[in-house]
Amino acid sequence: MAEVIKKATRDGYGEALVELMDEYPNLVVLDADLAAATKSGMFKKAHPERFFDCGIAEGNMMGVAAGLAAAGMLPFASSFAMFATGRAYEQVRNSIGYPHLNVKIGGSHAGISVGEDGATHQCCEDIALMRTIPGMTVVNPADYYEMKAAVKAIAAYNGPVYVRLGRLAIETINDERYQFELGKGITMRDGKDITIVATGLMVGESLKAAEQLAEAGIDARVINIHTIKPIDAELLQKAAKETGRIVTAEEHSIIGGLGDAVCEAIRENPVPVTKIGVNDCFGYSGPAVDLLKDFGLCADHVVEVVKEVLKK
Repeated sequence: MAEVIKKATRDGYGEALVELMDEYPNLVVLDADLAAATKSGMFKKAHPERFFDCGIAEGNMMGVAAGLAAAGMLPFASSFAMFATGRAYEQVRNSIGYPHLNVKIGGSHAGISVGEDGATHQCCEDIALMRTIPGMTVVNPADYYEMKAAVKAIAAYNGPVYVRLGRLAIETINDERYQFELGKGITMRDGKDITIVATGLMVGESLKAAEQLAEAGIDARVINIHTIKPIDAELLQKAAKETGRIVTAEEHSIIGGLGDAVCEAIRENPVPVTKIGVNDCFGYSGPAVDLLKDFGLCADHVVEVVKEVLKK
């Protein structure tokens, strides 16, 4: 069994960028005065001549990234998810999405687990915003190792990509041998009674929940959907057919995120879907782990929901 370590996905993002710089001589990195936080600063330290700090002007940064991509460069533009997808939405849509430019957007400090930064920075709408843009690929890795592999995969992919980064150090569920494939979900644990479809840090929590459920005689399947767009509809349809019930788990609003994407994927042969996520509300300041429990984004709550669903 692989050694479990605790690292934030943003660390995997920064390390992967450094590892890619020799393979892609056209790779450049942009940030909006947050390089230390997003970990793009690792690239800045290694290759300062290929790093551009655009200041606190996220819309401008996306325009610059679009121009660089149009000129044949491979830009990774990083900021907090709230600003990369919220403040700069129009530029992302019109300057990157519309011409389908090869820009990679790293949105860090996403979700409730930003913790003490509070509601203004706890972006729980980024996945919903990005997946509405035609042609935008949306990726939300589950741990440090999956993030490193994902960054390398999206660098090789030609087209706009949004990748979600986390601030909180979380336990790994993969190891350095992990291979990432865009658009392909992963059955982390098989089961016949119900399927838990999770993304991001909720994959690890869902695996813990499945272990607890097994002790109660419930055989839960766990699927990691790291690519929310394009989603692995075939895998989800198979799980729906074989288990008959689905619970989705995400550190994001239940509106427009993973849960809705799953419902869309199985709409031709629907089964009951129950969504765990942020329930149409803003967050608040506090320690990240405590907040995740407060919002039900933890293994214990997944167990409770699954048991309630199976009673119906």
